[in-house]
Amino acid sequence: MSHMVLIIPAYNEAGSIAKVIAEVPSEVNQIIVANNNSTDGTDRVAVKAGATVVHEKRMGYGYACLAAMKYLEEASKKPDIVVFMDGDYSDYPEDLTKIVAPIKEEGMDFVLGARVKAYRETGSMTPQQHFGNWLATSLMKLFFGARFTDLGPFRAIRYKTLLDLDMQDKTYGWTVEMQLKILRKRLKYKEVPVRYKKRIGVSKVSGTVKGTIFAGVKILNWIFKYTLKK
Repeated sequence: MSHMVLIIPAYNEAGSIAKVIAEVPSEVNQIIVANNNSTDGTDRVAVKAGATVVHEKRMGYGYACLAAMKYLEEASKKPDIVVFMDGDYSDYPEDLTKIVAPIKEEGMDFVLGARVKAYRETGSMTPQQHFGNWLATSLMKLFFGARFTDLGPFRAIRYKTLLDLDMQDKTYGWTVEMQLKILRKRLKYKEVPVRYKKRIGVSKVSGTVKGTIFAGVKILNWIFKYTLKK
């Protein structure tokens, strides 16, 4: 049986984090909430809901993910599979089962939960998210022959693969960095369609002009960096 850990980066998600944790399938052995300097008690709510909480004061999605990975590095028992999911309740935690299935049953190294239109609540993604996804995945297809259609945060990866990727991005480029490195290393990957709904609260990235611009610049920087390496 695979030992599975779920990592949830979270910044001010006190209104949603308990709902997310409550709906995580029982096959997950440990839930780690990477508290990214929240000021609303997210950490207390998460602990009460049954999660392990690690703290990262430096602001950034990648910083939070790396803090959780450092915790795993120091843990006595290592996971076989690591799943990443947002803490805003926009994902359906129960879909985790079908995201990890290709790793368990088909030998995949990485599986992305793709927020396809048929399963997506109207208005759950902003116009800038749609454009950013289209641009990034189109460039990955053009330069690397990729089959990705999304940069969604709901994803599963073998722990050994995750370590081999040597993840570096500290902020908005974390997801695209992971996908580009999967492509560069010619690892086995797959997308599975997942449901997606309007988040609780306001997005820290796509909900602000600054966040949208920074995310777009990060994504393009990673893509062109890896294109030049070809």
